[in-house]
Amino acid sequence: MSKGHANFMLLIAAMIWGAGYIFSKLATNANMQAGMINAIRGFIYAGLAFIFFHKAILKMTRLDLRTGLTAGFINFLGYQFQTWGLRFTTPSNNAFLTAIYVVIIPVIIWVIYKRRPEAKSYPAIIIAIIGMGFLTNVVQNGFTLHIGDLLTLISAFFYALQIVYFGMRTTSTSPFALSFMLGITQGGFGLVWSLIFEHASYSAINWQAGLWPVVVLGILSSFGAQTLQILGQRFTDPTPAGLILMTESMFGSIFSVVLGFEPFTTHLLLGGVLIIIAILIMQLDFSRFQSVK
Repeated sequence: MSKGHANFMLLIAAMIWGAGYIFSKLATNANMQAGMINAIRGFIYAGLAFIFFHKAILKMTRLDLRTGLTAGFINFLGYQFQTWGLRFTTPSNNAFLTAIYVVIIPVIIWVIYKRRPEAKSYPAIIIAIIGMGFLTNVVQNGFTLHIGDLLTLISAFFYALQIVYFGMRTTSTSPFALSFMLGITQGGFGLVWSLIFEHASYSAINWQAGLWPVVVLGILSSFGAQTLQILGQRFTDPTPAGLILMTESMFGSIFSVVLGFEPFTTHLLLGGVLIIIAILIMQLDFSRFQSVK
């Protein structure tokens, strides 16, 4: 698969995750906590992965098992810290700080793998972060530090680590076995978290209103988008992958405007344009322009 096709798969995944914000909001409005959401969508993910990929899953090696458990645990921590942090900070701060993972990705690669980022990564990351500032209205409303911001920064680290791990360590494992393991770990860790920390909130859950959005998340956001991410990241580099996956916030804003959850603003447009410019910078091969000169 070419890098172009792989990056397109990641873009589709980001679009699905962007739409997923709407369903996550519906689930949390029904008083469903993060652990329970994680548990249900994770087990749906694992079930669908087994139905479609059971031949590969039944041939799972110890390497597949170990890699899947590690990737799944990292993925779970990112989601849990992000959702936990959202309880103690504003949605804008949460989205803005989560996007910081695009800065952390090249640092992790540099520290662990001794690979310097491409020169074009620096302006692309700066433009993307500025774009997120406009997209989340941090530029207009200002940024105030909350305890939730620290939790969100921790989640950003785990998201960055997940993207690097997918790009560097999972290429030798079965992507279908990895999908199954991600679902199992997401569901299992989510269930344990929920039983320990969320059991007192079970009576307040509106299951009729909250269950169907989580089912949609399990089918589309977990099984659909996560599988696309696993496949796409096998054929592209972590830094551009992070920038592309970062557009989920942009797509989330677009879907929110289209469905009438928030108004269209110039800041929304400017933020989206800046993020697209950052992605284009990462996709262009500037060495070709130099050779033409």
